[in-house]
Amino acid sequence: MEEDKGQAARKLSHYSRKRVVIVDDSRTIRSWLRHVLESDPRLDVVGEADCALTARQIIKQMKPDVITLDIEMPGMSGLDFLEKVMSLHPLPVVMISGATKSNSEATVTALSLGAVDCILKPTSVSDPATMRDIARRVFAAACSTAQVMRRQPPLAAATSGRVPPDRMPIILIGASTGGVAALETVLADLHLDCPPVVVVQHMPGAFLASFAQKLNRQLAQDVAVAREGEALSYGQIRLAPSQGRHTQVQRRGGTWQCRFTADASGALHCPSVDILFHSAVSYAPDVIAGILTGLGRDGAQGLLELRRAGADTIGQDGPTSVIYGMPRAAFELGAVQTQLPLDQIGEALNRAVRLHAGQQGVVRP
Repeated sequence: MEEDKGQAARKLSHYSRKRVVIVDDSRTIRSWLRHVLESDPRLDVVGEADCALTARQIIKQMKPDVITLDIEMPGMSGLDFLEKVMSLHPLPVVMISGATKSNSEATVTALSLGAVDCILKPTSVSDPATMRDIARRVFAAACSTAQVMRRQPPLAAATSGRVPPDRMPIILIGASTGGVAALETVLADLHLDCPPVVVVQHMPGAFLASFAQKLNRQLAQDVAVAREGEALSYGQIRLAPSQGRHTQVQRRGGTWQCRFTADASGALHCPSVDILFHSAVSYAPDVIAGILTGLGRDGAQGLLELRRAGADTIGQDGPTSVIYGMPRAAFELGAVQTQLPLDQIGEALNRAVRLHAGQQGVVRP
């Protein structure tokens, strides 16, 4: 009887594991990824492919919950294959990429197309922490909802109204897994003369620089990676750099600035959404903060402190989140004043800016 119970438990465990297909032209990488992923009892590698043609067949046959996909493959590239997957049979995809500039640009494009996450090929293939992190992220992707982004044309350019410099608001946004496509949607809806925007997006530094450049090409606003002490003004969007330091905001003489601090807090992520939000609590009446899709709970506590201090706070809802982790944690804490689908968040930020201008007295440019 006890033996039967044990067999039943093992059978249940097997069928509840998330099914993974690895797509990579390198046999060495495939073998290593299989070892990493199957070290996690929640994952089951059910197939491997070395090219797009084989991958199509295996995916059709094995019906995986998630695939890992190399950017560079012979024949059809990983990017082209991803486009076909997302248009014909959307499913969660985790991109595996090298750190070269071309790979970084391709990976950012893949995330825009709907890939859930990107993993940088590690320099040390035996580091236990790296192995656990990769398995954790692939499992999270397997539990996510594949989102095919159907972007609407940007809102017509509009003036939201400007206030005296010492009361100029600032928009702070935190995002993680699934955040690239989400941010593209939200930022495209902001008015051209929006107040300064500072974003923490969890992403390796090489990918982040490519993402900033891509946004700067797409949007009418001035988009760049944040610089220490730079004076921020209307129409500027800054991404927190990923360089082992946290990004915070401060206001000096009525001017918003970014400043960087050493990673001495023990935060799980660097840069941290929580630390960005915490830095703005003393300015909360002039802060509009949003939290988007992402794994974990980074930003939830900081958003709660901002709301309690008088900031406007907005969270992405569950159905439109690739991973309803960070926004859910914030919502359950009571940190989210308004919870909305992704395609309504940009205009909600615009409304908050207009309301702030009405309260402070508008100064037309």
